Amino acid sequence: MKIINHSSTRKRLQIGVIGGREVSDACLQDAKEVGKLIAEHDAVLLCGGLGGVMEAACRGAKSANGLTVGILPVTDAKEANSFVDIVIPTGLGIARNAVIVQASNGVIAVGGKYGTLSEMAFALQTGIPVVSLKSWDVDEKVLKADTAGEAVELLFKQIRKKSPRSK
Repeated sequence: MKIINHSSTRKRLQIGVIGGREVSDACLQDAKEVGKLIAEHDAVLLCGGLGGVMEAACRGAKSANGLTVGILPVTDAKEANSFVDIVIPTGLGIARNAVIVQASNGVIAVGGKYGTLSEMAFALQTGIPVVSLKSWDVDEKVLKADTAGEAVELLFKQIRKKSPRSK
């Protein structure tokens, strides 16, 4: 039996990936790469747990042996995409967007429509770093990226700047 000394364990960063269910193939590829890179940074990927960008990001994270969490808008855990490790069915509908953001150290938006916009607004209102990858351009505080690699690097840099003790 392995005993864990909790005083020496570090908490893993939790990165939200937000975006639409109906997006282009290019957005899905970007989301998959974002998920993979988040896992390679040893962070936990949080998302809405359904299809589209959420599923692609989870698929990417799983390809790099990452941990994925889906915070569902519905009460049925079976609705989660098959790449979600931990399913949190909320029954909150779109109000779950606030939960995703508040549980994240930073957020990457990939494509998306009004639900993504609301999540970005929640993050901006609460000071959580946001990177837009082919998503909404709503505020000077939203960092813009052209590639998945740039998006992940920008976000981790912002998180470290906000909290120098973060990995």
